Amino acid sequence: MTILLIITILLFVAYAALLVYYRRAWVSNDEYRDTDGADYTNYTDWGNDEVGVTNDAMPSAWWRSAPNDEYRDTDGADYTNYTDGGNDEVRMKNDEFADAPIQHSSFIIQHSTFVIPLTVIIPARNEEANIGRCLQSIVDQSYPAHLRQIIVADDFSTDGTADIVRSFEGQNVSLLRLADHVTDRLNSYKKKAIELAVGQASGTLIITTDADCIVLPGWLATYAAFYQEHSPAFIAAPVAINCNNRPIEIFQALDFMTLQGITGASVYKKIHTMCNGANMAYERSAFYEVGGFTGIDHIASGDDMLLMHKIYQRYPDRVLFLKSKNAIVQTEPVHTVKEFLNQRIRWASKADKYEDKRIFWVLVLVYLFNVLMLALPIVICLMSYGLRAVGGEHGLAVTGSQFPIPNTQFQIPPITVWLLLLCSKTIIELYFLYPVAQFFNNTKLLWWFPIAQPFHILYTVIAGWLGKFGSYHWKGRKVR
Repeated sequence: MTILLIITILLFVAYAALLVYYRRAWVSNDEYRDTDGADYTNYTDWGNDEVGVTNDAMPSAWWRSAPNDEYRDTDGADYTNYTDGGNDEVRMKNDEFADAPIQHSSFIIQHSTFVIPLTVIIPARNEEANIGRCLQSIVDQSYPAHLRQIIVADDFSTDGTADIVRSFEGQNVSLLRLADHVTDRLNSYKKKAIELAVGQASGTLIITTDADCIVLPGWLATYAAFYQEHSPAFIAAPVAINCNNRPIEIFQALDFMTLQGITGASVYKKIHTMCNGANMAYERSAFYEVGGFTGIDHIASGDDMLLMHKIYQRYPDRVLFLKSKNAIVQTEPVHTVKEFLNQRIRWASKADKYEDKRIFWVLVLVYLFNVLMLALPIVICLMSYGLRAVGGEHGLAVTGSQFPIPNTQFQIPPITVWLLLLCSKTIIELYFLYPVAQFFNNTKLLWWFPIAQPFHILYTVIAGWLGKFGSYHWKGRKVR
């Protein structure tokens, strides 16, 4: 028992040191601003309200006094309605679009400075409930229409996904049906869909998102400005879970926010490669230079991180993280525990496929620490109660040993040591997560974090094990 406790304590020390380093990296990475250096703050409930208001332009409670008033500029010019992918109305000016500065939500920049053609690729399978909102939010971008292309790669959908995509014809939206190109069975249909879409792309920069995502009006403009300024070969960008008050959705939002903090910190400091396919970008030329998905196309998952590492190997100094509120993508949570576990098992299934061994050893550290945190109370209970029934008082005396404090005569019950480790784990994770939650304007969720802690340990152990040795279902398909 003492040996197990010492190993767990040592793993915790390493884990805590890693989180402290991640936090410093996250904080030291200043939020990306456009060239005028304006300060921005998001006023958002990640639902239907306005997002991204310039501090200097409007007070923080502007929506309470005039939530639906029509916006007009000082010359009284006419405006045309369009939607922002939610419920609120947004206005864009018809004339002088390419010549005048456009102020749209929190992003202010001269549109005439943009020359980068962008292609947005959206893999979709049976997404009729989401694809319309996703496309509307991209069609309504402030970025010039003639510089953007949107390709929906339909992965053998059996619902109305394709029909909804076709309804956007004439708005730089095109449909690519995987069924027209693939007849053989594959292990990674999503990679094939993206590969075919890249082949039809005209943009210099490929940006990927998912069909259940909503993007902010300045999303593409932020990408373009960042690319023009830094010339990265690969860009990882932030994603947020659009959760309600259901416990499973709050749990996902907390877990996902933690992953996003680690992503931003690790990419910025080049600790290891990490990203999410719901919001990332890469040069079309870089995709072909590294051979696309060749060599990783047999792996069901990994269209994001495995590709990222291939590009990182070629361009280690040109892989960057776009830390900007304007670039945040909102994604829908899954709604059941079964769906959540399937998703996380799918993510974990690629852990041993990483060529970047730095992240592999980080995952090993995190997994072993969580395994011991789960196993310790079970072992303590078995030793304290199960063996007592067999060995009587003598059995209890042998197995119920205390944990000695070095250089003192004091001893602590093992269960107390475990509880101290659990509290310390929660505190150090909150210390890391707080500035991340501030960035996502979601600090209120942190009140749920201590409650979620035991469940997070359990899910980490289960998902990690089944990711390696089990199988999962994704989009109606059973994978390995």
